[in-house]
Amino acid sequence: MTEGTPSLSAERARSAGLAFTFLRGALAAGLGLSALTVLVMVLWISSPAPDNGPGGALHTAAGLWLLAHGAELIRTDTLGGTPAPVGLVPLLLTVVPVWLVHRASRDALEADEGRSAPSAASAFALVTGGYLLIGGAVALYARGGSLSVQIPSLLFPAALVVAAAAGAGVWTASGHPIGPPPSWAPVRLHEELARSRFRERADTACRSAAAGVAALLGGGVLLVAVGLVWHASAAQQSFVHLSGDWAGRVSVLLLALVLVPNAAVWGAAYGMGPGFALGTASTATPLAFSGRPALPVFPLLAAVPDQGPGTVLNWAAAAVPVAAGVTVAWFTVRRAAPVHAGRDEAWSPWETALTAGLGALGCGVGTAVLAAAAGGPLGTRALAEFGPSWWLTGAAALAWTVLLGVPGALLVRAWRLRGGGRGPARETAEAEGAPAVRGPGEAPEQLPQEPGGGGRRWWTRSGRRDTGERTEPVPASGTVPASGTVPASGTVPASGTASPSGTVPVPVRASGPRVSATASGVRAASATGGAGSEGGNAEPYDFLPTEPWHEPTAARPPEEAGPSGSA
Repeated sequence: MTEGTPSLSAERARSAGLAFTFLRGALAAGLGLSALTVLVMVLWISSPAPDNGPGGALHTAAGLWLLAHGAELIRTDTLGGTPAPVGLVPLLLTVVPVWLVHRASRDALEADEGRSAPSAASAFALVTGGYLLIGGAVALYARGGSLSVQIPSLLFPAALVVAAAAGAGVWTASGHPIGPPPSWAPVRLHEELARSRFRERADTACRSAAAGVAALLGGGVLLVAVGLVWHASAAQQSFVHLSGDWAGRVSVLLLALVLVPNAAVWGAAYGMGPGFALGTASTATPLAFSGRPALPVFPLLAAVPDQGPGTVLNWAAAAVPVAAGVTVAWFTVRRAAPVHAGRDEAWSPWETALTAGLGALGCGVGTAVLAAAAGGPLGTRALAEFGPSWWLTGAAALAWTVLLGVPGALLVRAWRLRGGGRGPARETAEAEGAPAVRGPGEAPEQLPQEPGGGGRRWWTRSGRRDTGERTEPVPASGTVPASGTVPASGTVPASGTASPSGTVPVPVRASGPRVSATASGVRAASATGGAGSEGGNAEPYDFLPTEPWHEPTAARPPEEAGPSGSA
C-alpha cells in the first residue's frame, strides 16, 4: 500500500514541515503544563481537607505554570481581602519549560522522512509562536481563579524567556556557531578577527564565564547548607509548623526543593557583599544584618544569619567570590597557556588578560540575570521587596572576578612559562632533527659547534631517527665494501649493481660526511673536520632517493637526473 502512494511535492513537503514545526512548540507547552497539572492534582487528591474543588486545583496549576516562565501573579484570596502580588519565581521549576522549548527548536531543524527541515529563522519563529499560543490560552483560563496573571508580565519576561530558549535550541542545532561580524561591519574588523583566533577566544571567555557563575552558585549552596545546619532547630520547627499531615509535608518539601536555586543565588549575593533584602526595611550582608525583617515561616529562611553586626564567620563567606575569580582565571589559562606549552605556543599577556576580562564580564551579566529572576515581591507593604538587588549583585560579581581573575590568569601564565620552555612541538622537532618553528619576533638559534672541527653540527632533517647503526670509515677505493658504507672517492662503479650487503652506491663528495646507504634511504651520520672540507663545514643531505641513479645523466631526462657529485 505504501509503495503505490505518490510522493508529496516539494511545496507540500515544505508546508508539512512548517506545520509540524509549529506543532512542536505547542506540544512542548502542553507537556510542561500537563506534568505540572498532574503533580498539583495528585497533591490535591491526597489532601484530607482540600479548600477548593478540581477547578481550583486546575487554576492553581495554570498559575504555577505561568509563574515558572517569569510571569507575575496576583493572589486574590488573602486574609485582608487586598490582592497581593507573587513575583518570586521558583528557578528549578523554570528549568522544565526552558528545556522543552530548547529541545523542540533543536529537533525542528532535523529533517524527517518526507519532510524537509525548515530554516533556522523559520524554526525559531514557528516554535516560539506555537508555544506562546498555548501560553496565551492558559493565561486567559487562569484569570478566573485565585491566581490571575498580570498581562504586562506575559510579554516581559515570560515571552522573552521562551524566545531565548528557542534561540538557544536553534543555535545548538546549528553547531554553536560563533561566526564573523555582520556583512555591514568594516572590512578592517573582518580582517582583524580573521587574523586573531576569535572563535577560540570567544569560546574560552564563554566557558570561563559559565564556570565562574557555577562556582558562585556552588558556593551559595554551601553557605545555605551551613546556615541550615547552624539553625537546624529553627528549620525543623518551621517545617513542622507548615505541614500537619504527610501530604502537607510533601508539598512543603517540594516547594523547598524548587526554591533551592533561588537560595543559592541569595547565598552568592551574600558572600559577594551586596546581600539580600528581607522586606523593605531589612538587609542581610556579611558586615551586618540590620532592620526589622519580614520573614515568612519557611524552612529555607531559617538559614538567614542572626541579626546584628557580622563576625569572622560571616566574613568567611567572601571565600565564595574568591573561588569564582580563581575559577575564571583557571579556565582562561587552560587555553591561554597549557601545561606543557612554550612561549611560542602560548597567548600573549594582552590576549590572556582580555579573555579573562571578557569571562569576568560574562560572569557578572549571568549573575545579574539570575539575581533578577531569584527575587521578587511576596505581598504588599513590607513583603514588596524580597531577594538580592540584580544590579548590585552583577556589579559585585564583575568586580570580584576582574580583580582576581585577570591578575590570576597572568600569574599562572607566567608561572607555567617561567622556564622559557620551547613547547613539546619544538622539542620534538629538535629531537628528530627538524628545524623548529620559531615564534614571531624570535631570533634564530645558534647551532652548537663541534668540539674539534669548529663546524656546525649535522642535523638530520629528513625526520628519521638514529637506529644505532654504526658507520664505517670511508675507504679511498672506488668500490663499495660489504659493510654498506659509501666510498668517498667521488666515483661511482659502472656496474650499477649493489654490494653483497644490499646497499646501493650513491655519489658523494670526496671530503663529505660519512654516510650509510641502505635500502631504506641515506642517513647522514656526522661531519668530519678533515683537510678536504671547506672550512670544516659540510652541507647536510636533505633527502637521497633509494633508486639506482648511477646511469649517465646525459642519457636521462633532466627531471629524472640524480644529484650532482657535489650534492
